[in-house]
Amino acid sequence: MSEEQIRRLIEDRVAEDGLVETGVKGVQLFRVTEPVRCAPAVYEPTVVAIVSGSKEAILDGTSHVYDSSRYMCCAISMPVEAGTPMASPDDPLLGVQIALDPRVMTELAIEMENAAGAIREPRGGPLPQGFALARWDDSFADALLRLVQLDGNATDTAVLGAGRLREVYYAVLKGDAGAVARRAFGVGNEIARVIEHVSSHLDEVITIDDMAAHVGMSRAVFHRKFKQATTMSPIQFVKGIRLNTAAMRMAGGVTVNEAAMEVGYASPSQFSREFKRMYGQSPKQWSRTKQPLPAVLI
Repeated sequence: MSEEQIRRLIEDRVAEDGLVETGVKGVQLFRVTEPVRCAPAVYEPTVVAIVSGSKEAILDGTSHVYDSSRYMCCAISMPVEAGTPMASPDDPLLGVQIALDPRVMTELAIEMENAAGAIREPRGGPLPQGFALARWDDSFADALLRLVQLDGNATDTAVLGAGRLREVYYAVLKGDAGAVARRAFGVGNEIARVIEHVSSHLDEVITIDDMAAHVGMSRAVFHRKFKQATTMSPIQFVKGIRLNTAAMRMAGGVTVNEAAMEVGYASPSQFSREFKRMYGQSPKQWSRTKQPLPAVLI
């Protein structure tokens, strides 16, 4: 019932394709009615809840399709290919996109870990991936409905918005995506901290030893935990983030050389070789033929 109410609210408030701000920081409603083939993107820590249609995210070669039966939680920055291959005017993609505030998520995760009776992950167990598709449970659906209902009322949004967003965060931490979110924002979030560091220093030389030292791990332990969390080796991940970011910037009009330098490639020829190996086109071909992804897909 809550999901259907959310869908009606979005239909009423989002008349055209694109993202619409709700007044609560980091919370947007969206509509897409045209099919968009999957293209390189970088997912930031986000929850996406769909109430109509479906989205696709390709992570390390594996396709993940999510719709109104499961919401997506990306707890760490991830290089993906994203699209809406099935969207149409008759079957539009409708949903809510929620940025995860690291400070609030960390506060909640640690409070939960410290609370009496809190469920703790086994020490030394495998790390979950930083990307999860989670079942809509009653707690998540009800919290999301209360958040979306604020849209359009400036006073309610100003007074209640932060609290209701916190309820949604808490529902995510308790739900099927909880292990992923707690690992990224709670105690033991070393891999998430490394990824945040990498994402903000793409124009610098980054080695596995540097990343391991950043969180005080040996190279071997860091490599194993990083791959468990992302499905990729550290080098694969850094290359994916760099090339996806460059592809997005070139599609938006940045020159090939500028894009290469902005993501840390000192050698244009190396950038061209690695880009063509990943996408099957040279950077110049890509920049001539690709259009920027709609904001709702990034």
